[in-house]
Amino acid sequence: MPAAALFPLPTHSTSKRAVVRDLPYRPVERHPLPAGRPREWYISHNRRLKAMRLAIALLDSGVYVPQQARNEKIRSTAELVGIHPPSDTTCHMVRALMKYAR
Repeated sequence: MPAAALFPLPTHSTSKRAVVRDLPYRPVERHPLPAGRPREWYISHNRRLKAMRLAIALLDSGVYVPQQARNEKIRSTAELVGIHPPSDTTCHMVRALMKYAR
């Protein structure tokens, strides 16, 4: 038997049982964003919030290493938790958040 067959690939979950994702029990109360900022600020702010939500969902599902979080995995997680599919830039931010959270 080849040595590679003895160890699971790092992109596969190594948990013995399925992990149930815990959905929020009630939505977070939303507040209006401050007025008077440039449009780019609002775009980057919303992108950071989306990346944070996705990083938390990935961590809850057992993806702990940024190398395991490929764009396809991030997008399928977004679909599962009800978030619009993220762009490549947002996927990069998700991996960066996972990297710096360690």
